[in-house]
Amino acid sequence: MNDKNTILSYLENDAHLDAKTLAVMLGRTEEDVAKEIAACEADGTILSYKTVVNWEKTDRRMVRAFIELKTIPQRDKGFGAVAERVAQYPQVKSVFLMSGGFDLALFVEGESMRDVALFVAEKLATMDGVTSTATHFVLQTYKDNDVVFQPRETDQRGNSW
Repeated sequence: MNDKNTILSYLENDAHLDAKTLAVMLGRTEEDVAKEIAACEADGTILSYKTVVNWEKTDRRMVRAFIELKTIPQRDKGFGAVAERVAQYPQVKSVFLMSGGFDLALFVEGESMRDVALFVAEKLATMDGVTSTATHFVLQTYKDNDVVFQPRETDQRGNSW
């Protein structure tokens, strides 16, 4: 793996790493590493720095869902036209073109199951080019973005609480 890819891999796993630390890890100068990071930010290789949060440990009300969309591809735009429209909604956190039984996969967030269901019924299902939807609610997160979440505590009988 070249140094650029190594830097990107390290940052993907821990966005807290600074150029000085990365330089030591790679045996390069801090200035060279800082320039490489700046170039990746400028050309769109690095799009964002994210924190993975275990929302179950907070008082924030949030429901996450995986939604399958079947669509009709548009002439000269394919699936991109629907994907671009769907991506504009703030509830939609991720959009992927898929192979297999459906076309687009979405990860969405809402305050409640009803909130997500209404979003699907009123916004997604009625959109031109969308032929069907299937919603799957996330019940428990075990791993997200390469971060393993702590298992729920259990009592001596093995019951979760």
